[in-house]
Amino acid sequence: MNYKIFEAKYNNNVFRIEEDYPAVGSYLYVYENGKCVKDYLQKSVSECMNFAREEFGVPVEMWVEIK
Repeated sequence: MNYKIFEAKYNNNVFRIEEDYPAVGSYLYVYENGKCVKDYLQKSVSECMNFAREEFGVPVEMWVEIK
């Protein structure tokens, strides 16, 4: 199964979303200075994007799929 990965750079931080099995959800990772400082599990990629917008101000249009 091919899982999607998305990244956004915002306010000197890197935000990364990684899909997992649908029964698990998707993970949002927050990196500061190259180190993961926070991670959150949400139900889907879109919920991760919305959570990042609400909690950290990351605009939804900033996300780029990593190939």
